[in-house]
Amino acid sequence: MRPKVIKGGRFEDHRGSISFVNDFNFSDIERFYIISNSQEYPLRAWQGHKLDAKNFYCLSGSFKIHFIKIDNWENPSKDLIIETIFVSESDSKIVHIPAGYANAIESLEENSKLMSFSTLPLINISQDDVRYPLDYWSIHNE
Repeated sequence: MRPKVIKGGRFEDHRGSISFVNDFNFSDIERFYIISNSQEYPLRAWQGHKLDAKNFYCLSGSFKIHFIKIDNWENPSKDLIIETIFVSESDSKIVHIPAGYANAIESLEENSKLMSFSTLPLINISQDDVRYPLDYWSIHNE
């Protein structure tokens, strides 16, 4: 399975606005987190998931979600291709990163908030979570 964007929409009228992603299915979601990186450390990297799929939705501000398909969990290649998807509070989309990837979350504005929906029960997290040093793969910003 490959990462994908699940598009939503936004409705506005005199009462305000409603953002939605009606094509997102919550049946596999076990828990959620709200990520807010500090201004001093805007990059949270690299966290891999052998079993857990991640789904990200931007609540405020903007982020770059970087991800890499892991080739070897114990000693991944340093030459893996980093893919990136931009999300912002004006988007109404969910970025789905399937199991088998490592991700890095980069906030682009102060006070940005990203919601992360996880598919793996908390009791199984010790079998899943693999962390790599921040500089294991270099993110080149354009």
